[in-house]
Amino acid sequence: MKITEPARTAEQRKQDVLARLEGELDVWVATADTDGLPCLVPLWFMWDGDAAWMCTRLTSPTGRNLRDGGRARLAFGDTQDVVLLDGEVRTFEGWAVPESAVGAFVAKTGWDPRQDSASYAFFRVRPRAVQAWHGEHEMRGRYLMRDGVWVV
Repeated sequence: MKITEPARTAEQRKQDVLARLEGELDVWVATADTDGLPCLVPLWFMWDGDAAWMCTRLTSPTGRNLRDGGRARLAFGDTQDVVLLDGEVRTFEGWAVPESAVGAFVAKTGWDPRQDSASYAFFRVRPRAVQAWHGEHEMRGRYLMRDGVWVV
C-alpha cells in the first residue's frame, strides 16, 4: 500500500465510524466459546446511537457465545478501512427485547425474527472500545473510545 492521503483527524474518524454504524447493513461478529474456540460470522445489525443490535439463533455457536461469553468484537471494512468495536453483550430472548429496538431492526433489514422462529434472540452490544484506521499512517490515535467513553 502506498500512503497518498494524510491521516484523518480523530474527529473525522469518529464521524466516519458513526456514519458506518448508521449506514452499513452487515457487520462481522467475532465471539469465542468457553474453550476459546473462535467464531466469526456476518450478521445484520442496527445501531441505535448507543449500541448495536443484532439477531441470531440461540442454538447457533454465535448465539451461544454471545449469550454465555457476554462480549464480542464487531468489525467493519477491509484492511484499508478498518473499524473494530469491542463490546459487552446483553441477550434478549423471546419477547423481552424492547419494541423500539425490534422496530428499528425490522425497518432497516425488512426481517422480523420473532415471526421466523422461537429460537431467535436479540443481542445488544454496547461498545467499550472503538478503533478506526486507514493504513499504517493512522495506527497512532486509532482508539476513539476506551472504557465505554469516546475519547474524541
